[in-house]
Amino acid sequence: MSAVQALFNPFKLGQLELPTRLVMAPMTRSFSPGGVPTAEVAEYYRRRAAAGVGLIITEGTTVGHPAANGYEAVPRFYGEDALAGWKQVVDAVHAAGGKIAPQLWHVGNVRRLGTEPDGSVPGFGPMEKLKDGKVVVHGMTKQDIQEVIAAFAQAAKDAQSIGMDAIEIHGAHGYLVDQFFWEGCNQRTDEYGGSLANRSRFAIELVQAVRAAVGPDFPIIFRFSQWKQQDYSARLVQTPEQLGEFLKPLSEAGVDIFHCSTRRFWEPEFEGSDLNLAGWTRELTGKPTITVGSVGLDGEFLQFMVKTDKVAQPAKLEGLLERMKKGEFDLVAVGRALICDPDWAAKVREGRESEILPFSRDALKTLS
Repeated sequence: MSAVQALFNPFKLGQLELPTRLVMAPMTRSFSPGGVPTAEVAEYYRRRAAAGVGLIITEGTTVGHPAANGYEAVPRFYGEDALAGWKQVVDAVHAAGGKIAPQLWHVGNVRRLGTEPDGSVPGFGPMEKLKDGKVVVHGMTKQDIQEVIAAFAQAAKDAQSIGMDAIEIHGAHGYLVDQFFWEGCNQRTDEYGGSLANRSRFAIELVQAVRAAVGPDFPIIFRFSQWKQQDYSARLVQTPEQLGEFLKPLSEAGVDIFHCSTRRFWEPEFEGSDLNLAGWTRELTGKPTITVGSVGLDGEFLQFMVKTDKVAQPAKLEGLLERMKKGEFDLVAVGRALICDPDWAAKVREGRESEILPFSRDALKTLS
């Protein structure tokens, strides 16, 4: 019990004061018809906060750009109706004693023709893509880049105005920001392509614009990953030195916390060290980090990306707690374990691990 307490110590960074070190990882749930979060969505997040999750990072919410969305019934973060829905979520989480940040999202070239809200709009990405003579991905002009950056900045400002405690920029997993990072889909010949420094320019300008919109004290979280949904073996950088070169400009642009997305938190990021991605990021930037990746479960998420009867059982936390004790990371994001069991945090805190519910794909069918 004493070791577990490390997860339930408070965390403070400037004006952000969290009651515990536990974070709910952003997970798309698609229960917001027309992009508007409902009372059911508010209750879903409230229950996790009430059980002891210090910071809720919402599912990805699309910014106000015509090509931002790629999926049905995901929430948006623009428009009076959606923002009013999010205000209800904020109030519910705060009443339960938790803090909350929206994950601001643009899917980029993942979008397909026919997707809501306007099916005629193709995906947007670093490079144009044609299929059967039709543009299925619009290669972004410099004006497009500035319009997307402005949409993120406006969403961040709106988040601040309705009482959110921070924002997270989705720069991971092969979506738009990450598409600019990734040489595999960014072969531009202007200042937004070429070296990794140039491919990072879009993200750096985006962070700078968000910082300008929210002021110096509002926390900005940035989520990044080596892996992509299109390529699970992809790696942006191969060495700690390259990681430092990648992260330093983002840190200087205004990122306060790095959310380091991995599939398995216990895996070393580079040879010669046991540090995971969050550990290296903390060491290289001096900024707080969030670790994530199959926390609390004995099976990592990839096996559940397809239809399956597999069940992930609760897993021991000793390895996680040992890493935390060493100061490898500051916060711990929990994903599927919180989808299947809203009381996961309380059960861990109270030593009721035997009561934790296992995860299966059936948990994705409802908001519990």
